[in-house]
Amino acid sequence: MCWRYRFTDADADELLQEVRIRLWRAHGGQEQGPEQIAAIPASYLHRTALSAAIDLLRRRRARRADHMVVIDDEQDDMPEAAGPDQHLAESELAEQVERAIETIHPSRRPVVRMHLMGHPREEIARLLGWSDGKTRNLLYRGLADLRERLLAQGVQWTSQT
Repeated sequence: MCWRYRFTDADADELLQEVRIRLWRAHGGQEQGPEQIAAIPASYLHRTALSAAIDLLRRRRARRADHMVVIDDEQDDMPEAAGPDQHLAESELAEQVERAIETIHPSRRPVVRMHLMGHPREEIARLLGWSDGKTRNLLYRGLADLRERLLAQGVQWTSQT
């Protein structure tokens, strides 16, 4: 992954740490030793690493966009890059979502976290060793619980379609 995206050694360390954190969160905060990580399917690790790498690249691109200066007057109508206030709002939202996930039923937490990380329902079912029906029910109920908790906290969102 690091070679493919031309990451520096520091970026590779950051990516490795992010993957470890995501694995820890997805598995309910349980300690992940080498044996447990080795037992995780390679496709799951690859998808988690890819997701973390893309997020790292997006953060890097956002930082670069924050430092760019618009010289051409025709570009003034372009939307502004995310500023520190938007980054703060996004991180606060992420914290609110994480706190809300912690309040839903424990059996629903891993499936909701994995869904929010971008894993398809079929892969979640396979990784957790659950039937498609159980995964679907826990996912939809968990997402409904999450939506309810976030609305109760005053978090609102708009559809981007």
